[in-house]
Amino acid sequence: MALSTRLTSPLRRALAALHWAASGQCRRLSTPPGPGHTLDLRGIFPPLTTPFSPMQEVDYVQLEGNLRRYASIPFRGLVVLGSNGEYPYLAPLERLDVVRCVRQALPKERLLLAGSGCESTQATIKLTVSMAEAGADVALVVTPCYYRGAMTSTALVQHYTEVADASPIPVVLYSVPANTGLDLPLEAVLILAQHPNIIGIKDSGGDISRMGLMVHKTQQEDFQVLAGSASFLLASYALGASGGVCALANVLGDALCQLDHLCREGCWQEARDLQHRLIEPNMAVTRRFGIPGLKKAMEWFGYYGGPCRTPLAPLSPAQVEELRSTFSTNSWL
Repeated sequence: MALSTRLTSPLRRALAALHWAASGQCRRLSTPPGPGHTLDLRGIFPPLTTPFSPMQEVDYVQLEGNLRRYASIPFRGLVVLGSNGEYPYLAPLERLDVVRCVRQALPKERLLLAGSGCESTQATIKLTVSMAEAGADVALVVTPCYYRGAMTSTALVQHYTEVADASPIPVVLYSVPANTGLDLPLEAVLILAQHPNIIGIKDSGGDISRMGLMVHKTQQEDFQVLAGSASFLLASYALGASGGVCALANVLGDALCQLDHLCREGCWQEARDLQHRLIEPNMAVTRRFGIPGLKKAMEWFGYYGGPCRTPLAPLSPAQVEELRSTFSTNSWL
């Protein structure tokens, strides 16, 4: 499976910059640790899928079963109600019930990030407050995008400022242009990073230069950058990202945490070898086959995937075989 030019070029440049460490030396990641941060976001966060029954009802028993399996993996925390959680397909009460269910099962030392972004500022504030009451530690707020032509930097700064002012919990910005068609402008990010209740961003766009600039330009702020994909996790760490919110962690959580560990210990050759094996499986469960592919892959590794809510359709037999081959050729199955 060929990598897109957009991803390949930045990854090659970042990996080449690490070549000096491939001689066997281990130099620790120079990213500043957590002191001074409102919350330390260093580490891996799986954006949980939402299990559904064959009747497409939220299956809380299966959700709890997945959570028990994830408890043995050293995640920093969990993300619920993100893109991979089929957030737009859940009713408001279902969203809150999912947060309550996960919070009840999650150890207190692990963070719970909950998606609360809505199209209007008023609705986002209301849901964010409700998420906090349900047990979320952090609100993950995606960019409003229905009227994307009107979503200027000024409009987005005002939106997020009002949300952060009203939120009882810290806010993490969420830019996912593949789903919204809207990249949160860099200039808006840099302004919002100065807000005392905005502590970071999950950036899923894959522009490594942009992520590096975010890290560089916000070093004096209480602000952390999270990579939004396993495909460019190592490159993000090399430029100073704090952690990753990676769909593939639903399937290969131990491997993603191992990559996080190798980067922090400065074992760049091992990290690079592991990163290479993660790129194709990650692309398969994201841009290639999406959530149906992610849920299918989860079943091969002992988790409950189950159906998606319509109109998301299951994979065809040919697609399942292609997905399985991608994991097999990279030595995961």
